[in-house]
Amino acid sequence: MAELDLLGSILSSMEPPPALGDREAKRAKEQTAQLKKLQEQEKRQKVEFRKRMEKEVSDFIQDSSQTKKKFRPMNKIERSILHDVVEVAGLTSFSFGDEEESRYVMIFKKEFAPSDEELDAYRRGEEWDPQQAEEKRRLKELAQRQAEEEALKGPTVVNPNTDYKDKYSHLIGKVAAKDAAHTMEANKAYGCVPVANKRDTRSIEEAMNEIRAKKQRLRQTEDEGPAPPASSS
Repeated sequence: MAELDLLGSILSSMEPPPALGDREAKRAKEQTAQLKKLQEQEKRQKVEFRKRMEKEVSDFIQDSSQTKKKFRPMNKIERSILHDVVEVAGLTSFSFGDEEESRYVMIFKKEFAPSDEELDAYRRGEEWDPQQAEEKRRLKELAQRQAEEEALKGPTVVNPNTDYKDKYSHLIGKVAAKDAAHTMEANKAYGCVPVANKRDTRSIEEAMNEIRAKKQRLRQTEDEGPAPPASSS
């Protein structure tokens, strides 16, 4: 009996198991505490990263031998922090890279801000060479100037080195003479008279006199009548 009383007293002293609702509430509380811990850790990392970027940007500004600086690839949050640090420092910054994991930031001093051609080279993943770019620009301007000059000259006229008429004059002369002979034969065959032969070279006065003479001869012939027939012997 005493043993039963002892067991009962032990059981009564123990805490009862938590209910189902209490167990879920405890789990939710633990998750909230863990999330808060992670947020505080992320916040500390951002603060530390910003301080590190501020130090690198400050060193870059003080280094007169540097005009630009390329950083390692960063995630979106880190790039955002770096851009903010650069803006506060009065510098210029750009992000380059097609893939998110390979995107990086380049910063420039204000007096050495990049040109559009330089930015295009970085966007293509190429290294910027000022001398090579200047040579390409010079060649492009030269080609454009030559094209404008050619356009002002108008269409190109091709002149042969020798006149084909001189080269083949003996043949052309024969052909021309042959054609003239054919034309004359045709005129004779069909009664054609050249225009030059039809031209009246007489003066107006000579022509009028000839017309009057013809009329006078015609009247005389009419007045005389027909000639008498010849007598037969």
